[in-house]
Amino acid sequence: MAQDAEQDPQSTVGTEHSTAGAYVTGEEFTRDTTYIEDRVVADVDAATAAPREEGSTIGDPRVAGLTEGARAWPVEPGRYRLVAARACPWAHRSIIVRRLLGLEDVISLATPGPVHDVRSWTFDLTEDGRDPVLGTERLQENYFARFPDYPRGITVPALVDIPSGGVVTNNYPQLTFDLSTQWRAHHRDGAPNLIPEEQIEEMLPVIKRIFTEVNNGVYRCGFAGSQRAYEEAYDRLFTALDWLEDRLADRRYLMGDAITEADVRLFTTLVRFDAVYHGHFKGNRNKLTEMPNLWAYARDLFQTPGFGDTVDFDQIKRHYYVVHEDVNPTQIVPKGPELAGWLTAHGREALGGSPFGSGTAPGPVAPEERPPGANPLFGQG
Repeated sequence: MAQDAEQDPQSTVGTEHSTAGAYVTGEEFTRDTTYIEDRVVADVDAATAAPREEGSTIGDPRVAGLTEGARAWPVEPGRYRLVAARACPWAHRSIIVRRLLGLEDVISLATPGPVHDVRSWTFDLTEDGRDPVLGTERLQENYFARFPDYPRGITVPALVDIPSGGVVTNNYPQLTFDLSTQWRAHHRDGAPNLIPEEQIEEMLPVIKRIFTEVNNGVYRCGFAGSQRAYEEAYDRLFTALDWLEDRLADRRYLMGDAITEADVRLFTTLVRFDAVYHGHFKGNRNKLTEMPNLWAYARDLFQTPGFGDTVDFDQIKRHYYVVHEDVNPTQIVPKGPELAGWLTAHGREALGGSPFGSGTAPGPVAPEERPPGANPLFGQG
């Protein structure tokens, strides 16, 4: 890993680039859900002519048009680069969906390192500290290439237009839906249907509850600025996890017999739970390993191609424990938890179903996209 003094997160502690005060900003944590809502679509003219859409914190696979002020970009293989840090759960879901659908040769992948200062994610995993395609050191440069005065956080995932070097969208809730719908002509043979039309009406409320209470719920716990806010967030989180534990008692996946977008969105929180959310974010009523249905379900997904083979536990831990100076000012990264349990038998086959439905599993991860850090699937960590 190339990492000079400027890129070393330790060097920013106590400086103007420190992340102290960037995460715990008040009594209750409130996520900024204002994103660049441009879309990459199969038919630019149709999307532009369609009625204006309302923004959504979870996205919607049925939307035909654009939100106010947004722009439509054309689907074009090779034109866009997905910048998605393996450490980040919101970015991780886009890596999983891209792999499940077989879009690796259509949309290239850039993976920033797990640590950053208050400015932005950096491409410090490459030998020279620059992304080999975009040529930039920080993702911030790609935001500024399009919006010189971009006023918000530099977030991942971000889809970047390679010719201009500018960010097209960072609207991650809609991005993964669009990968399923707008890029369908470029899916691999046997790609699963992650948003079955007959399940959308039931699935979207499930996704909404997972987002508000679980995906974002762990952050409300971790970034709470008062005891009251923390305890309320804690209670909401475990109420939702208990609901999921019950829901998964008699169905293999959240929507039934095959994986859907809902499973992808839940998995990226579950796979981080014992490693960071239980301790670092104080979500410690119990560990994931102590919830029989959720733990078996998480292992089932982890052992399914496209899910566990995208996980890097080293990067996950380094990101949370190093970057969040508000929560962990010593920046000490814990050695645990033990990872071999992710490969133990889960027994979920007894509930029936098949992960890919009528489709097939993706092939092996390309060597250049294999997670470099701890992952028991690869005999690492």
